[in-house]
Amino acid sequence: MVEMVQEGRSSSVTSPHQLFPWMSLSPGIGSPHPWLRELKSEERGLCLIHLLLACANHVAVGSVENANISLEHISHLASPDGDTMQRIASYFTAALADRILKGWPGLHKALNPKQESLISEEILVQRLFFELCPFLKLSYVITNEAIIEAMAGEKMVHIIDLNSCEPAQWINLLQTLRARPEGPPHLRITGIHEQKEVLEKMALRLTEEAEKLDIPFQFNPIVSKLENLDLEKLRVKTGEALAVSSVLQLHALLAMDDEMHKRNSPSGSNNPSSNHFQRVLRMNQNRHTLGEWLEKDLVNVYSSSPDSAFSPLSLSTSPKMGSFLNALRSLSPKLMVITEQESNHNGFTLMERVTKALNFYAALFDCLESTVSRASLERHKVEKMLFGEEIKNIIACEGTERKERHEKLEKWILRLELAGFGSIPLSYHGRLQANRLLQSYGYDGYKIKEENGCLLICWQDRPLFSVSAWRFSR
Repeated sequence: MVEMVQEGRSSSVTSPHQLFPWMSLSPGIGSPHPWLRELKSEERGLCLIHLLLACANHVAVGSVENANISLEHISHLASPDGDTMQRIASYFTAALADRILKGWPGLHKALNPKQESLISEEILVQRLFFELCPFLKLSYVITNEAIIEAMAGEKMVHIIDLNSCEPAQWINLLQTLRARPEGPPHLRITGIHEQKEVLEKMALRLTEEAEKLDIPFQFNPIVSKLENLDLEKLRVKTGEALAVSSVLQLHALLAMDDEMHKRNSPSGSNNPSSNHFQRVLRMNQNRHTLGEWLEKDLVNVYSSSPDSAFSPLSLSTSPKMGSFLNALRSLSPKLMVITEQESNHNGFTLMERVTKALNFYAALFDCLESTVSRASLERHKVEKMLFGEEIKNIIACEGTERKERHEKLEKWILRLELAGFGSIPLSYHGRLQANRLLQSYGYDGYKIKEENGCLLICWQDRPLFSVSAWRFSR
């Protein structure tokens, strides 16, 4: 095992080449030896992390030649079909390479011709994620339980679904409402999605289920992107008890505020904190998963930029998000339930986003590694078409193109409170239902934690998604 320089013992910067001297600084001569492929998984993983961080640092400062050398070294170790770290490295290098190529727009466009994504493929990969991992199932169960409790005794219920593409959530709700002692209410769901075909399938499936259960039901489709939503089309009626459900949607609205951030903050690539290692990684043999190791050792490798600090200022410079939340508040919802990724991928510096994303996606890849065969085609599709595309968006994109602006629960709490919402503690029964779901499916390694009345969905002890409930505050 390579000895690492611990923080505080040396002021010198340790590079991957110093730690792994068999790496050549020239891509053509002295490429990694054949025995490199025979490294043990942990050693290879450590090596890949060093190379990825070095490569990202070169990209951040515009050193394309050195970035290219790092990418070639990584190519000898990474594989979309290998172990967890090999797979992660494969998608992170693709994202870093894509960011480099964007420096030559003509070349980038030639290699990435614009293609209309097939709706069926998008829906398929979301469905596969729903089936292979419990996160969405848990979110739906917790959300539905909060709705059931909030709507007890209501005769007319209206739910606004900010991303209406998965009927499973509302089928479960319909079945639960059917069993209410006082009988089911009249239920209206307003589904928002940018694809008309998706909403048509939702309407058909939910209407069939409602008729089978003999529940008065109406589906109101709105074809729109969330940032372009016309709230007049929501048609909220007097006497309706209103609930809003947002599953992994709100963070994308932060992209609309990027130009304001750029005017107020220096460019991430010019931040000197992204130019050097702040601390050298040290592997602990007692850690069982890559996700655990990254959680404890990688999170502080690079210091956060001052601009991404958790402060009221960073919340106040989000006018699009603020106006959207204020508009929802004006509808006087009885309940709003929000599910978001529990990580900060909205930093201003590339290095900050790379390190946080490595931490987060290592845990997600670890989940699949623990339950799904490496040869699984379904797993490959989720990793490539969902996780891989999110990683690319976080790392390779800037401006309004960068939609995956995940932020932690503590920041959402402040943002929602500033918009005039009051927190509603999620009930013990909701947590109990979520734990029962984990047990019934045999999901080992997943946990539900309570924090400030909200629920965190964890892999091992690493929170990956948060679910919080809110009410209209007068």
